[in-house]
Amino acid sequence: MTWSGKQPSMWRSPRTGRALDFDTPHSLSDGQTERWPVVDAIPYLRTESEGLVALALDCLDAGDEEAALVALLTDQDPWWTGPATDLDELRELVRRRDEVSLREAMALLRFGPVADYFAHRWSDPTYLAGLALLAAHWTQPATAFELAGGIGHFARALGRMGVACTSSDIVFSKCWLAKTFVAPDAEYVVFDAKDDWPLGDRRFDLVHCQDAFYFLPGQQRVADRLRGARKPGGLLAIGHLHNAAVEDGPLGPARGAREWAALFAEAAVYDERDLRAALLDARAPVPVEWSDNPAIEAWGIVEPARTPRAVDGPLAVPGSGAGWRENPLLTRSGPVWPSPRYELEYGREATWTNPAATTPPQRDRRLVDLPERW
Repeated sequence: MTWSGKQPSMWRSPRTGRALDFDTPHSLSDGQTERWPVVDAIPYLRTESEGLVALALDCLDAGDEEAALVALLTDQDPWWTGPATDLDELRELVRRRDEVSLREAMALLRFGPVADYFAHRWSDPTYLAGLALLAAHWTQPATAFELAGGIGHFARALGRMGVACTSSDIVFSKCWLAKTFVAPDAEYVVFDAKDDWPLGDRRFDLVHCQDAFYFLPGQQRVADRLRGARKPGGLLAIGHLHNAAVEDGPLGPARGAREWAALFAEAAVYDERDLRAALLDARAPVPVEWSDNPAIEAWGIVEPARTPRAVDGPLAVPGSGAGWRENPLLTRSGPVWPSPRYELEYGREATWTNPAATTPPQRDRRLVDLPERW
């Protein structure tokens, strides 16, 4: 029952693993009992959202793509504690999607403090550590898959390196923001990491998960699936694994060194502080052993373990085509933080607040590479 106007898709059912093909221009089907909506070229394959799936399909089948988009933009993750979306605000966002900025879009989506995180992620220390982790183990991948890709920060960076990136998230609006404002050339899919993954037989040169793995349930299963998504010889990179022993306590779910070591026994391990220092100094980061050192906030890992290279080049410091602007958080009188929570989480390790005299402003992010409609 494949729709003849489209090529068959490469996705699989998150429930049964059966192949999904286009049965209409806006939906995927297993040819038996399942249908899933596709809005703005983003398949929505999230289970336990049957009512939203049915509503979106009804709108699409009636020819109302805008209503389907509004419906899916109401979606949030299971642990969301912020305000619910407002349908009138979402309709405004859809109506003005070609005019609003990324920050205005996140305000209309009522992202709250998550909007601060996404708007300023280009200079936050966790993001820079993740970039350094990838740059130190760069193998010129042709393809990449990212789990919990958010609004496309890494997809944008990888795409500029010529990598065909497939990015996933559990929340439709994050993938939609990524495609609309940040990394339009990447491929996106919405699914829940606890379900069967819809990737089928697809394998990638680079598989990574940044600043998200620590809070995912079923971490052993997720780690095994990430490994399984690699091509032979491919790289797995995971950033920001919280240390339970950190001084003053971790800001989020965490494990002790022994528990992380059991999950990633064969990995090369890095203290994120050294990953950032390696970026600033254009040198190779130094691997460490797992330990309950209270000075370590978080680790980054790669599998298989490989000798790191100097953190340099256009992935670490974008060159031509970069949209460099003065960091909006940096004023003549010093840093201006979007919230006390943001300052608590990122202020101490921010590279741009106390730069060395010889460090280029692009490297420490006094200048940031922002999207055109930031």
